[in-house]
Parts: sequence; C-alpha cells; structure tokens
Amino acid sequence: MFSGWGIRTLSEEDAAYNPIGYHTGSVWPHDNSIAAAGLARYGFREEANRVAMAMLEAAGITGHRLPEVFAGYARGDAPFPVRYPTACNPQAWATAAPFLFLRTMLGLEAEGALRCDPHLPPEVGRVYLHGVHAFGTHLDVEAEGTSGRVAPTH
Repeated sequence: MFSGWGIRTLSEEDAAYNPIGYHTGSVWPHDNSIAAAGLARYGFREEANRVAMAMLEAAGITGHRLPEVFAGYARGDAPFPVRYPTACNPQAWATAAPFLFLRTMLGLEAEGALRCDPHLPPEVGRVYLHGVHAFGTHLDVEAEGTSGRVAPTH
C-alpha cells in the first residue's frame, strides 16, 4: 500500500482502488503519522522512518505544508506528490503530522519522565529541541542516529 510518498488508504490490488478517490487509494499525512508511530511502537523503526521520510520529502515539494490528502499515484509514476483536487490546505491534522513523525523518529515518550530513544535516518542528521516543556520544567532534547539525551534547559 506504500506509494513511495506514503501509505495509501487502499491497495492498488483492490478492485475499488482509485488513486484520486477520497478514501479509496489516496494518501493522508495524518493517517501516515499514526501508522508510522504504530510501526515504531512494534519495533519496525526502519519502516516507520521510511514512511516519515517519504512524507517529509513530500512536504518539501508542497511548500513545507502538507495538505489534508494527496493522490495515491506511485512515486515511480509521479515524481512529485499529486495534489488532491479538493484537499484542504492548510488542514489542522495534516499540520500536526510532522510533529508526530519527529516524535516517532526521536522515540520520545513522556511517562514519568521525558525519554528519548532515537532512530534517526542519516539524512536527518542531528536534531536539537530547546526548551521542551514537560513535567513542570523545560528540557533540551538532542539526538543523532541512535544516540540521544534529554537534559534540563540551561
């Protein structure tokens, strides 16, 4: 179901597949962020990163603002994500998707304390978040590759 730009709502092999159907083959950034988070939670970090990076590359082509949905054409058939004709842009939940992709790649969890277990693709490089508010304090998060740390903000 992966188009190269994200996970479609329906497989190309399904009889009802339509890459420009609203829920029959299109790619939703919001749904992809949830799917990537789920993949990572079950240990499929590489697969989660594949989805996240494809979606972040799509954002780079769409003015760094993901639309509500885009067409599910395969990346090999379309060298850019094809805009869905009636998609809302901006769209609140699509705007939130990159934040969940970042949290997923950083392996950020906030249960009793803020923890970082990163699995960042090399093309992302180093990530530094300054002053993350959590548990009544501000923290800095720094990560690269599979190394990360959380420390009080100075």
